[in-house]
Amino acid sequence: MLEGLGGVSKIPELQRRILFTLLLLAVYRVGVFIPTPGIDNTALLAFFDQARGSMLGLMDLFAGGALSTFSIFALGIMPYITSSIIINLLTVAIPHLEKLSKEGENGRRKITQYTRYGTVGLSIIQGFGIAWGLQQMASPTGAPIVLNAGWGFILMTIITLTSGTSFLMWLGETITEKGIGNGISLIIFAGIVCNLPGAIGNTWRLYSSGELHFLLLVLLALFMIAVIGAIVYVEAAQRRIPVQYAKRIVGRKMYGGQTTHLPLKINSAGVIPPIFASSVIMFPATIANFAPEGWMKTISGYLMPGNFGYEILFVALIFFFCFFYTAVTIKPDDMAENMKKFGGYVPGIRPGKKTAEYIEEILERLTFSGAVYVSIICVLPSVLISQLNTPFYFGGTSLLIVVGVAMDTASQIESHLLTRQYEGFMKKGHMARRR
Repeated sequence: MLEGLGGVSKIPELQRRILFTLLLLAVYRVGVFIPTPGIDNTALLAFFDQARGSMLGLMDLFAGGALSTFSIFALGIMPYITSSIIINLLTVAIPHLEKLSKEGENGRRKITQYTRYGTVGLSIIQGFGIAWGLQQMASPTGAPIVLNAGWGFILMTIITLTSGTSFLMWLGETITEKGIGNGISLIIFAGIVCNLPGAIGNTWRLYSSGELHFLLLVLLALFMIAVIGAIVYVEAAQRRIPVQYAKRIVGRKMYGGQTTHLPLKINSAGVIPPIFASSVIMFPATIANFAPEGWMKTISGYLMPGNFGYEILFVALIFFFCFFYTAVTIKPDDMAENMKKFGGYVPGIRPGKKTAEYIEEILERLTFSGAVYVSIICVLPSVLISQLNTPFYFGGTSLLIVVGVAMDTASQIESHLLTRQYEGFMKKGHMARRR
């Protein structure tokens, strides 16, 4: 793959796409440091230093540090993801949306439009909750976080945060359309990766002061390499179902007769389940963390990473979204029907309904295995922090996103390279025939 990626310099169009993507990601990172007006940043940073390891710290990780600085991108891209979850769930329940999802490009555009409306609505709700809660809070020293509390601050904050999320939504869709890779995933990826220098610096500081033993540091480094290798291995793993195509005679030519396979990934849903699960938990946790009511604070305590209740809920949501997303994206009935239409069959399995049942059974086992694997990776940070006192957040949704997005982006670059090489080969062959 690395040798193939070296060919990027030979394709100007691919270079432009990569540079365009990097430029828009740079715009996103600049926006992270533009503060929302009316906030005492010193008092806010002191409050977040006290809240490290809580749900607020996790939300700040996904927002790329934008929440702790309360920038215009403080809500991040999570309202868009939450809106996507709601629309996907409603697609199964509402016939009109289900019909739209099957109408091709026009239907997908309409669903995307509904998702955008939902993003704006959720941003307004979350913006109001955060603005209202910040007015009731103070830093550990007692200094108020909001300089001039009132409805003016609330309205200004709602407009600012909603506009920031809407801009991020446009940024992600533009990267997907005109850049390289999935724009929404790359925005989350950029926010997580930008926290790495701080984690490395903090680890080195602890080692220099003697708080972190050298042997433990080496063991952690080896363990991290092993975990990343395991993620790459599982993400690329496939269960290949053999498919035999019968010979057919069309006119004077014979077609078919070859043996191929149907590839099914162990983790078909990719990084979607942990992202969706995190988004579902973060929405009420955002409101609860900034609300003054006692019962809301109790909810916030239960939704704290490392808490047994939080981990159980998180794993349950991962399992749900693994099965839900796989069921929505992979249709065994359609696979069996297409194989039957072109004369294909699984050896030893009757074509049609029996083939669909066979594929569905394998898919259920793979999805269960994938959900277990994703759950282990996502619970890993809590184990490392509680048992080994690691000074950084390693594993979990962030690691899956980083590795998964990196592999997906590299795969798309490689696909562009193969396409251009194929086109160049066809052009050379065409010129040779003309000569």
